[in-house]
Formats: sequence, C-alpha cells, structure tokens
Amino acid sequence: MELGWLLWGTAVLLLLHVLMELSPAVNFALRIGFYCVLCLVSSALAAVACLLVNGGRTVKNMRIIRAVVRTFKYFFGLRFEVKGLENFKVEGPAIIVSNHQSILDMMGLMEVLPDNCVQVGKKELMYMGSVGLIIYLGGIIFINRKSTSSAKMVMSEVAKTMVADNVKVWVYPEGTRNCTGDLLPFKKGAFHIAVQAQVPVIPVVYSSFTSFYNPKTKLFTSGKIKVEILPPIETKGLTSDDVTELTDRCFSTMRETLFRLSGRPS
Repeated sequence: MELGWLLWGTAVLLLLHVLMELSPAVNFALRIGFYCVLCLVSSALAAVACLLVNGGRTVKNMRIIRAVVRTFKYFFGLRFEVKGLENFKVEGPAIIVSNHQSILDMMGLMEVLPDNCVQVGKKELMYMGSVGLIIYLGGIIFINRKSTSSAKMVMSEVAKTMVADNVKVWVYPEGTRNCTGDLLPFKKGAFHIAVQAQVPVIPVVYSSFTSFYNPKTKLFTSGKIKVEILPPIETKGLTSDDVTELTDRCFSTMRETLFRLSGRPS
C-alpha cells in the first residue's frame, strides 16, 4: 500500500514537472498557487510568534515578519542586489516611497525594510485570512481608498503619529500595482505627509520584474532584482505649495533610476 502511494506521488510530481516545462500557463499557476499557500501558512506561524514575543499589534513584529519573508526568495530562485542601505540611516522619522509592481513586492519590501518602519496599505488587506492578521499585528496603517475624506484623515493622523512614535512610513505613491516596466503618475498623499511633518522623503526603486514575472504572458521564472535606496530628499521649510514640485521631482528621479536599473533607455 505504501509503495503504491509512493509510486502515485512520484507519477504526479513528474507529471507536474513536465506540464510546467511544456506550459508557461501551468508553470505560472502552480508558482502563484504555491506563493499564496506559502504566504498563508507562514503568516499563521509568524502570527503565533508575534503574539508570544510581543503580545499584540506593534511595529516590533515587523522584525519577525521580515525574517520569515526573507526566506521566500529561495523557493522561487530570486536574487536581490541592494545598493544604498546607508540612506535609511536618517535621524528620526521619514517617508519612504517605492514603486509597486506585483504581489511579489512583499519579498522586495522585506529584503530592505529598516527597523521601526510601518506600511500604508488598502483596508481590504485586513480580510485576507492569516495574511490580514499578520500585517495587522505588524502595525500596517490601513486606508479606505474608496473614501477620499477618510484617506485624507488617516494621512493627517499618520503625519502626527509618525513624529510622536519616531517611526518611518513606507508608501506606494502609484496607489496600485503596475507591472509595465514604467511608473504610474504619483498620488500626492505621501508627499503631503512629508511636508506636513517636515520629514525627509527616501525614494526606493526596484528594477522591473518583466524579465521574469509577467501575469499577462504567464511568465514566472527565477531572476535578479536590483534595488537602490536613493539619498533622502529634505522637506524642511517646504509648504503645501511645494508638494506638487516635490512629487514631480521624486517621480522623475525614481523613473530615471528604474530605467537605469532595468537596462532600459530613458
């Protein structure tokens, strides 16, 4: 009986391997499915660790989450080449902005995430089972993207608590995932926070994933991701009248860096 199950298991694994080799769509579906299962199982285990070690919702839990997620890259054959980590070493709080490409961004985020840093994310993430639980425990700041007034209120509170709690806040200014190899226009919320709190903006740029990950073509293979943390942009002395210029400046700098890291002409 045991030999029979072993033979059947081996046959299924061989069949899946052949299908993955022959069909990009099957390979993509299986890899995404495995990624989702890995996220759910790891989140459940990490949540237990967070509750035992820190007792509840706190940014300190991000250290545990970071340690767990950093192992994911080995399952998918991803390598990170990081430059500019010293630029995170600013005194006091800061706003960190980065490009947002896919569900794989979590791996890139945790690869470079500094201590005492929380993220801003959409409210819907709270309802993603154990994943919602773990990001809640990690202190993520939830906003309702469907309500402009609610989002503005949250952003105003972020500016106050960021300074009071001496934490850095990570924001995706594009507002949604964008796997085109370019940047979407930036929303100004993060830059309003930075100016209101008079804290620096630290741009973080990830090279394009399109060479190894593309949902439209069902591509998902191993690959290398270049990450560059750019020098902080000071906001001291700036007012709300300067937000548009600050946003445009950051967008241009990050777009140029994205093209350079991705080997694409600007």
